[in-house]
Amino acid sequence: MAKLKRKDYKLNYIDYGNKLAQPVILIHGWPLSLQSWEYQIPKIVEAGFRCIAYDRKGFGKSCATWDRYDYDALAEDLHALIDDLQLENVVLVGFSMGGGEVVRYIANYGNSNISKIALISSIIPLVKQTDDNEHGVPQKDLDQIVHQLETSRLEFLEGFHKGFYNHGLLKKSVSKEQLDFDFSVASHASPIATLRAARSWMDTDFRAECKMIDVPTLIIHGKEDQTVPIKTAGDQAAKLIAKSTYIVYDDAPHGLNITHKEQLNMDLIEFLLNSLSLNHL
Repeated sequence: MAKLKRKDYKLNYIDYGNKLAQPVILIHGWPLSLQSWEYQIPKIVEAGFRCIAYDRKGFGKSCATWDRYDYDALAEDLHALIDDLQLENVVLVGFSMGGGEVVRYIANYGNSNISKIALISSIIPLVKQTDDNEHGVPQKDLDQIVHQLETSRLEFLEGFHKGFYNHGLLKKSVSKEQLDFDFSVASHASPIATLRAARSWMDTDFRAECKMIDVPTLIIHGKEDQTVPIKTAGDQAAKLIAKSTYIVYDDAPHGLNITHKEQLNMDLIEFLLNSLSLNHL
């Protein structure tokens, strides 16, 4: 692992594979770390790509700051990593909250250095329910998440990860060990980063920015996603992004990178290897 030095903090990242190969940057979801890509990283490297993944500041082994967890600041970190490693022809892959960095990066820095993007279980374009986003998450539910993070963070995280996988008494979608691992990673993240990053994914509206995306885009979402409902996310993103290929996993929860890892790996690698976007809508 390596560290990218920023002005007053450091970002932790891994950089695997042939340094001359096309770079693929993986951006993790909230409130986890680059370790959530455990089952994707080897497959991407084995397919012949340079695979880079980093911990968002305040998460994993990256340093935390007191503020600046808005998407402009987070996209700035991504830009710094690309610039520091002198990457070209980059593929950006964002999971859940990470989709926001992908879209904001293109909005702020353009797509001249971006080959294609993938949005996996992404929050794009808008999580919150509004008058013109009826399928979004109601404000009262988002307020409850904020309240729990402020008053009982660990208890919230324990339940959140069960919802991540639609895991319950009648459906053991992942192992207890996987839930324990996720809880360990999330509970060790900075409480300030966890709260303020949550406000960012709750409140940011990317609908206008989606229309600016002009590179091949893969969108994958689970129809049974109870964390980021498909109607407010994948369905809308596919309509807003012109060059998108949209794949729906009928029985998949939010954490499909774990529950449907073989299917995701197959679709993602096919997209990476294909010079054009996929065509099986």
